[in-house]
Amino acid sequence: MNTQAHAEEAHAGASVGTNIGIWVGLVAITGLEVFLAYEELQPSVMLSILVVLSVVKAAMIMSFFMHLKYEKLGLVLLLIPATIFCLCMMFIFFFPEAFRLLQMRPH
Repeated sequence: MNTQAHAEEAHAGASVGTNIGIWVGLVAITGLEVFLAYEELQPSVMLSILVVLSVVKAAMIMSFFMHLKYEKLGLVLLLIPATIFCLCMMFIFFFPEAFRLLQMRPH
């Protein structure tokens, strides 16, 4: 098998059945998120669960629908520090404002 044929086979992506399975999984996670939105949970518990579910959904979308599962390791290693940097910036800039707004809320 020549190099071009091997590269095309590696980048062919997932099968139709796999894509349908991923789609059903994403719909199920979205349904669970909507269900949790109507439950009366403590905000910290609900937000923790929703963040974990969102990260799982994002990983599934990036891996299969954006075809990052089939990319070279270098690209993935480039995306991980960028994601960590964005999350750190969100924590630095959003959380102080959230605490300030929480203190302004009438009890």
